[in-house]
Amino acid sequence: MSTKPRALVITAPGINCDGELAQAFEAAGAVAEPVLLKALEREPSRIDRFDLIGLPGGFSYGDDVAAGRVMAVLMRERVYPALAAAVARGVPMICPCNGFQIAVQAGLLPGAAIGAWPKVPERPTVALCQNESARFHDAWTGVRIPANTRCVWTRGLEIEADTGLLPSAHGEGRFITDADTLRALHDNGQVAVQYGDGENFNGSMDAIAGICDPSGLVFGLMPHPERFTRWTQHPWWTRLSIEQRRGEPLGLRMFRNAVNLARTPGHRREAVGAA
Repeated sequence: MSTKPRALVITAPGINCDGELAQAFEAAGAVAEPVLLKALEREPSRIDRFDLIGLPGGFSYGDDVAAGRVMAVLMRERVYPALAAAVARGVPMICPCNGFQIAVQAGLLPGAAIGAWPKVPERPTVALCQNESARFHDAWTGVRIPANTRCVWTRGLEIEADTGLLPSAHGEGRFITDADTLRALHDNGQVAVQYGDGENFNGSMDAIAGICDPSGLVFGLMPHPERFTRWTQHPWWTRLSIEQRRGEPLGLRMFRNAVNLARTPGHRREAVGAA
């Protein structure tokens, strides 16, 4: 029997990055299993079997009404309590791109205080709006990680100039919120990743590319770390020196952080319902 952590990859019509997300989990040492949201709606308790959770990118339900809106509504109504309970017991969760858009509308981000997840998801306090250019943008961008972040996926990662890149591909990724929430995110260490100098193409407030919940377990970001788990995915990998390619790519290191945490004895608390 495998002792590897089990990763749930939640899929739905229009999701198109579930395969990449599953491969990233497995490259980091987990066993990934894609499961349709409809199946989880019928049996939310299936979420209890997993040690990690991924909410992939794509265009869920065609991004009808707004990016991620339909899937977020379904999750709020039918699987939110099970997801909140998973986080409460220590399960790391990653939500790239469309997953980030879904997570903020479903009440998973910025999240509740540690141990205080409400039974009914709260109204969103942050949003991912249309890029300033009003265009879909597809490019690799430099990123940086705040020194005080509590995010278990990015904490402690060092960023190099030529390899500290992540690919982005979205039309609605401009992070906005009110001044008080923005200040609280910084003060609480919930800013998990920012665009590098001159790289904030979508106009996000404070160049925020991703945030986490207060526990550091739930991580949403507009770039795609699951698309940078092999050096051959780097846009100019043939020009990188052997020294530059000696360690693991940035995306893989993010997944490695979470998988290693899931493997840590005693990390997960006893299963509890949402507070």
